[in-house]
Amino acid sequence: MNILFCSVGRRCDLLKDFRNTLGDKVHIVVTDNSHFAPALAFADKSYQVPLITDKDYIPMILDICRKEKIDAVTTLIDPEIAILAEHRAEFTAIGVEVLAPYMETAKLCFDKYEMYKYLTEKGINTVRTFGNMADFKTAFEAGEISFPVFVKPRTGSGSVGARKVETLELLEELMARDESLIIQELMTGKDMDADIYVDTISHETIAVFSKKKISTTIGGANKTISFKDQALFDFVTKALKVFEFNGPLDMDLFYQDGQYYLSEINPRFGGAYLHAYGAGVDFISFIYNNVVEKKENKPCIGEYDEDVVMMMYDSVVIDTLSNLKERMKEI
Repeated sequence: MNILFCSVGRRCDLLKDFRNTLGDKVHIVVTDNSHFAPALAFADKSYQVPLITDKDYIPMILDICRKEKIDAVTTLIDPEIAILAEHRAEFTAIGVEVLAPYMETAKLCFDKYEMYKYLTEKGINTVRTFGNMADFKTAFEAGEISFPVFVKPRTGSGSVGARKVETLELLEELMARDESLIIQELMTGKDMDADIYVDTISHETIAVFSKKKISTTIGGANKTISFKDQALFDFVTKALKVFEFNGPLDMDLFYQDGQYYLSEINPRFGGAYLHAYGAGVDFISFIYNNVVEKKENKPCIGEYDEDVVMMMYDSVVIDTLSNLKERMKEI
């Protein structure tokens, strides 16, 4: 399998896991905007590309796919997901499976307020959200919501700009300063997430790995513990039926007052997918089966052990500047 990871950045261990599962049956190609991206060191071939907003970006990615005979492409950053989804037909035309959701689903996942409205319309439990100060004040004055609340950017990732707000005065100040913020009910229940695989042939949810967050940093959880709950599996599979996903995704959830609430969906390999892989939930084999073997995966929801703990830590890549520059190939 020839697989292309776009915007590979720091995702070294994910590439190591692909190599561990597939050995010499995988050819890993990566792109990044910078030759200082650590994960380049763990790929078979690396390409330096412009920013994803550049008009030549997608033509370059398509050229790489042709040159490297790519079977599947994915991205490891949220802003690029909709770009790949938008150009799915061009990738399909040259035999490349796009491991990203279909366009409308991709747009919903990137816009948290639109996602809230869509989930509410579909009857899926989610965190109550307000897109502007006027709507919030109406609900606040009616006694429908109280402080503290939570604010975060309507789009974006990595928890950048997210914070708890204790007073109306501070909320008004923040909202006046940044119109991109949304206001949410502060959830006080258990914070957790799930790594999920949606089969690219059957389009069914075939794997769910759930974990409670022990601690988090900017960008996501860095210590987690696995657990199983049939109610969570049922909630997740029901929620996913109203979307069009394709491949791996990460879902953020809360458990409060005896119910699960869907917070966000990142339709790519989550940063803490390493936990699922370490517990034996092997999305890499699922991708290989779909893309190379052209066969559906059998459902294996909840087939892992509870109380498996992940403790993430930092590591380094040491190299010379000349080697870094040499590693990045010209298209």
